[in-house]
Amino acid sequence: MRELSAEARLHLYARSLSRKSGTGFHVIALYGAFAVIAAIVLGSLSVHPF
Repeated sequence: MRELSAEARLHLYARSLSRKSGTGFHVIALYGAFAVIAAIVLGSLSVHPF
């Protein structure tokens, strides 16, 4: 197996970093969406419209 050049190694390293950070953003967005939904549901339970 041939050895990777320095440029190829940097490219693979950058791709792995962007993949990890992209996953982190998705997790934050998912938890944020659940927090907003929970806030709306819990907030609407305390309001008596009728």
